[in-house]
Amino acid sequence: MIRDLSWIDPLYLLFALRWTVLLTLLALLGGAPIGLLVAALGRATKRPARLVSRGYIGLVQGVPLLAWLFLFFFGFPIFGIDVPAWLAATCAFSVYSGAFLGEIWLGALLSIPRTQWEASASIGMSYVEQLRHVIIPQALRIAIPPTVGFVMQLIKNTSLAAVIGFVELTREGQMTAAATLAQLSVYLMVGALYFALCYPLTTYSRYLEHKLHAAR
Repeated sequence: MIRDLSWIDPLYLLFALRWTVLLTLLALLGGAPIGLLVAALGRATKRPARLVSRGYIGLVQGVPLLAWLFLFFFGFPIFGIDVPAWLAATCAFSVYSGAFLGEIWLGALLSIPRTQWEASASIGMSYVEQLRHVIIPQALRIAIPPTVGFVMQLIKNTSLAAVIGFVELTREGQMTAAATLAQLSVYLMVGALYFALCYPLTTYSRYLEHKLHAAR
């Protein structure tokens, strides 16, 4: 049934935005530990550990995100495991985030000159102490811009979760546009909400980058 666009439709879109935010946070919560492990293995001295890191990054980045969503949502029921849409989306986005964050953070670690490692080792620091006091503070300055850039990409990629029945901002926009035939107005509101979510992240990233560089 076709109806007119009303004042309540922007509220529906705003309510749907919370699921976009929640899915992004869950993906980061699950992906960050994976990313740290991938980065740590990629910087390890043992070749097998580095191969595992590179293999994980290559595998995940080489498979479309939609395929991971389908794998978790449609794959587990084959074995009798019923997976809700939100859980399948969280798992898929966590796996996806872990690979990209791991590559970003590994690149930041590898960009630190070897002399920094050697100098910190020469004064008796352990590997963990080297990371904590010398390497990570320097790598953090390098990693912030691409990490925030990936988070914004992740926010927009959550729209793909609609294919397994997860209703977030874009899916709600599609349903509203179909019900009202006011496609231009609806998608302008959807775009404005994405902008309102992503722009503060960009601004805060620039502030952090400036602050950390100023502290050098």
